[in-house]
Amino acid sequence: MISIGFDYGDRRTGVAVSDASGFLAGGVTTITASSMTKTAEEALRLVGKLRAEIAVVGLPLNMDGSEGKRAETARAFGAMLASLSEGTIPVVFCDERLSTVEAHGILSEVDVRRKKRKKVVDTLAAELILQSYLDEERKKKANSSL
Repeated sequence: MISIGFDYGDRRTGVAVSDASGFLAGGVTTITASSMTKTAEEALRLVGKLRAEIAVVGLPLNMDGSEGKRAETARAFGAMLASLSEGTIPVVFCDERLSTVEAHGILSEVDVRRKKRKKVVDTLAAELILQSYLDEERKKKANSSL
């Protein structure tokens, strides 16, 4: 099953997609749109183009696990995506605490310059979010078969 992952942001939204086996996530693009509606419409277009069967939206929880304003915004984006798809694409949320920080760290380690980093950090964050979701789903399946 192909999954698509989103790291929603007010200005840029990173997009990643899984392989057909649901084992590996790869970055696809960054959506730059002027509103949540336009971002959700472009996201839905990508869902169709990439033949994704489930959408994973990063949920930026606070360090104590509570939800703040950014989490509310991510949930609103997920709800809009589900609504625009008329329920044909299930939307799930995945804890994304520190995914953007981790993405910046990875890009620093491989010596990506700050100017160039801005262009790819959201896509890499989406890839990390989606990979986390895929790994968690694989663990659940392994544990349920024991």
